[in-house]
Amino acid sequence: MTESSASTPRASASPNRRTVFLLAHTGRPAAVRSASRVVQGLLRCGIGVRILQEEAGDLPLPPSVDVVPHEPDAVDGCELLVVLGGDGTLLRGAEFARRSGVPMLGVNLGRVGFLAEAERDDLDKVVDRVVTKAYEVEERMTLDVLVREDGRVVHSDWAMNEASVEKRARERMIEVVTEVDGRPVSGFGCDGVVCATPTGSTAYAFSAGGPVVWPEVEALLMVPISAHALFAKPLVTSPHSVLAVEVQPKTPHGVLWCDGRRTVELPAGARVEVRRGAVPVRLARLHHASFTDRLVAKFALPVAGWRGAPR
Repeated sequence: MTESSASTPRASASPNRRTVFLLAHTGRPAAVRSASRVVQGLLRCGIGVRILQEEAGDLPLPPSVDVVPHEPDAVDGCELLVVLGGDGTLLRGAEFARRSGVPMLGVNLGRVGFLAEAERDDLDKVVDRVVTKAYEVEERMTLDVLVREDGRVVHSDWAMNEASVEKRARERMIEVVTEVDGRPVSGFGCDGVVCATPTGSTAYAFSAGGPVVWPEVEALLMVPISAHALFAKPLVTSPHSVLAVEVQPKTPHGVLWCDGRRTVELPAGARVEVRRGAVPVRLARLHHASFTDRLVAKFALPVAGWRGAPR
């Protein structure tokens, strides 16, 4: 095998050749080993592999691998996006998946990895399922996010898990008023407010005390973070609702985070609006196991002694 470099030219692939895009957290030795194993397995089966130029230098790659720059069309023409890493890498993969419409198959190399469909011990199975196309594709809700100042839209974004309005100054709370469908719900001082999808209910919203929502449920969540108020409960609304968080005029500036990856400052008086995203993220599924079983496994929940319904 020869080492790929940033100067490696893009391989000329046949338009009829099946190609898989591979995204990995190459900063971890385990991810490098896993990526190399997946690449070799796919190539042996005649499946082309495409990888980002910025990651290629960290991987021992054969010259037949298609190395491309980080551009909006990097995944175009691929049948699947395979992501190796933890939650952060999977969310990075979701950005490519949403932009291209290509299904994402996540392999968890981190801790929890709710977006992942396989674990690091399943790499051979993953390669086999990709080669035989033995997977199903489901769509997950996303969020479209707008930031307004003085009524003008000054920023637009999206999220798969959550959009969170948070305080910027550690020593002071942020004062907000929450809104659902154009009507105010409550105002309070807090560390922030999380607006999430069902997919994100097991991420930041879960840590903030929100409910776990099964992925097939279509809904939006609004979860206050450490609110100083008598009524500051998590809310579950219609998927057609519009959620809003207004930063009060006489309060410290806040910050908007989308999936913990993209951020924009919120001056006093800013308004954040969150609604169901127009473009979903497509996930490739290998298993038919219920979300209940996934929840128990990921959080190691105690179920010893369960007998189940009488047969």
